[in-house]
Amino acid sequence: MIWYPVQLPSWIRWPSHSTVRHVLYGIIIGFSLSLTSTSFALYYQSRKRHRLTTNFAPRPIELRSDEVLSGVTGLIGNTPLVRINSLSDALGVEILGKAEFLNPGGSVKDRVALRMIDDAERMGLLRPHTGSRIFEGTVGSTGISIAMVAKARGYDATIIMPDDVAEEKVKALKALGATIERVRPASIVDKKQYVNLARQRAKNFGKRDKIDASDPTANVPQLITSSSSSLVVTTTALHVGFDMEDPQDNEEFLTKPRGYFADQFENRSNFDAHFDGTGPEIWRQTNGRVDAFVSGAGTGGTIAGIGRYLKSMNENVVVALSDPEGSGLYNKVKHGVMFDRKESEGTKRRHQVDTVVEGIGINRLTNNIDLALPIIDDAFRISDAEAVSMSRYLVQNDGLFLGSSSACSLVACVKLVRRMGWAEGQRVVTILCDSGNRHYSKFWNDEYLRKANIPIDPRIVEDLLQPLPPLEAE
Repeated sequence: MIWYPVQLPSWIRWPSHSTVRHVLYGIIIGFSLSLTSTSFALYYQSRKRHRLTTNFAPRPIELRSDEVLSGVTGLIGNTPLVRINSLSDALGVEILGKAEFLNPGGSVKDRVALRMIDDAERMGLLRPHTGSRIFEGTVGSTGISIAMVAKARGYDATIIMPDDVAEEKVKALKALGATIERVRPASIVDKKQYVNLARQRAKNFGKRDKIDASDPTANVPQLITSSSSSLVVTTTALHVGFDMEDPQDNEEFLTKPRGYFADQFENRSNFDAHFDGTGPEIWRQTNGRVDAFVSGAGTGGTIAGIGRYLKSMNENVVVALSDPEGSGLYNKVKHGVMFDRKESEGTKRRHQVDTVVEGIGINRLTNNIDLALPIIDDAFRISDAEAVSMSRYLVQNDGLFLGSSSACSLVACVKLVRRMGWAEGQRVVTILCDSGNRHYSKFWNDEYLRKANIPIDPRIVEDLLQPLPPLEAE
């Protein structure tokens, strides 16, 4: 192969030797300066790290503050929303249950107990670790929640309850160290009804059986004025004048024990716990997609608080009441009269609300129910047989072991969907108040149910789920 020299154009000239030398010197000097500056920077950073490690001890990996909860009360709330698969698939909608049985006290009432005690402390009505005692009249779940929160906050608890509630609730209260007084079921007009007795016990807190007026050390309980006429707070402090400018400045007033009647039925904190807590949680968990909310009512706080919050976010949300046999709320919603034929003269049986369902149903209006009535759009009367059937159906098809009020509300969810004619993925949310482990002796006791002539038949729910036209208005 022969190479021929390439002749460059006349305007191109090879650089001179001096030019090449100067360029080479520039590259060497630039590289040296870059290397030197980098070395100085690395040395400076090394010295800085050395000073930091010298001045500060090494620390372990830190958790975010919201990953460590403060005591048992930190576990209350933020419960998951669970899809009830069997019902949702059968109906073509989304039946969603707020799993309140996962609260540390085992029920939705944990929220109420915590809020009532928080608010009482905020108002100066209660002070922790002063020997104070909280009194409440309840059929069980609220009492358990109060007993739990009371222990966590440094209070004692006295729970007055009917003597026919499920035995599991009594055992839980005993385990939590509560003082329990069981009384016969009675109407609210009876002074010995459990709520009235709890109020009276709070009034008499610290009172001796016989007070010697000449004894200056005798405990004469004094009532503390509160923002709510339903709340009763007494103190054993002596010489506390409630007309003073600021009783909080009185050391005896601050340190002496107090008796506090929580009164879940009339206490606005019950409503606030759900309006400020449960309702917003449901709205966030559904991304604002809620077509209906279904709930039972015992005190009325749950359906009032959650219902009003959801309505405030979307006025088209349907709020429906699930009411057991013997309760008057269904008739109040549907007909405007607080009356049930089972309560008429000569037909009233032993129980005020004659049903195996515990925790919901009432025959009087409370402050919290008054807040609920204006926003309730519909109501469903649920029989004991329907509630029992739903509980067995859910265990068989979903593995969900729920209490009586939860089963009652889920029957109402099915009836509401059928009445509305929904089948296109609409979302219906309800409250799963507690699990079945508080109902072994009654609701989950087949022998007890048979003696009470309550059928145990899962086919009742299966029939409700059959693809039939929407139910006629009741």
